[in-house]
Amino acid sequence: MKTLAYLAGATALAAAFSAPAFAQSEIATGANATGISSVNEQMKDVEESVRDDFDRSSDAYRFGNPERREGLFGSVALSYVGRTGNSENQDFSLAGRLSSNQGRFSQSVGILLEYGENNAGDTDTEKTYVIYEGMYDINDRFYGFALGRLTTDALANDPVSLGTDESFADLDGRLKRDAYFGVGPGYRVINTDTTAWRVQAAVGVRYTKAVDVIDPVAESYEYNTETEVGYLLSSRFYHRINDQFFITNDTDYLTSDANDTATNELGLNFKMTDAFATRISYKTEYVSDRATRTDNTLGVSLVYGF
Repeated sequence: MKTLAYLAGATALAAAFSAPAFAQSEIATGANATGISSVNEQMKDVEESVRDDFDRSSDAYRFGNPERREGLFGSVALSYVGRTGNSENQDFSLAGRLSSNQGRFSQSVGILLEYGENNAGDTDTEKTYVIYEGMYDINDRFYGFALGRLTTDALANDPVSLGTDESFADLDGRLKRDAYFGVGPGYRVINTDTTAWRVQAAVGVRYTKAVDVIDPVAESYEYNTETEVGYLLSSRFYHRINDQFFITNDTDYLTSDANDTATNELGLNFKMTDAFATRISYKTEYVSDRATRTDNTLGVSLVYGF
């Protein structure tokens, strides 16, 4: 059920906080053989992680619907890697998104397909993900939203997908299907040039179909299906102290028959100059049915360009 709380944050889209650009580097001749390329890719991963951290610190919808592209549009991306030699396997992924913006109503549908084969030529990955987001602005303060997600794993009951260090018993609890859909209203309580606070509530239904291992030795199993209702409350707060400093606080609370989940993230965002920006965040996550119910995470992101 923790996933439902994270899905609620999908309505807070993209970033208004502008961080300095990262330096772009070229890969020299011979970089692949000497290992420079692999290090460069790791550096890019760090840079992208910092970008994402800054992006999440802002809320493009805090003052209402931002300017956006009207009509129907989308994108498709495909990736394939086939390996021979010491390793013989292949991986394929396909991602696509279709969006539509018409006046006060915006919606988007995304799909991700993943397929892979191991060195023995057996399929070890076959997953499908579908997500839906919709928002309708009733007026400058009221809006309605909808969130949907469907995940399928064709190999949830197949030991091949586990790897060499796990046994058939580890299939227990694997999700064959995992679906969620929720709707609710939102309201912008404060909506000024310096301060924005919006709250939203939703009721959602989650459906799961999980593997239930009966006898690991005989490799027998059955499927266990569950449907549960969850109620979600969310808050998004933003306050700008001045042109260089703003504060954000994001809160989500989900309650269902399974458990109660709450997350709160406080962010302090500094943009000292066009070349130097810092974000400090403190996130608390509470899950009622864990042995240690609360986890705390301190995050620091720094960008300096010259």
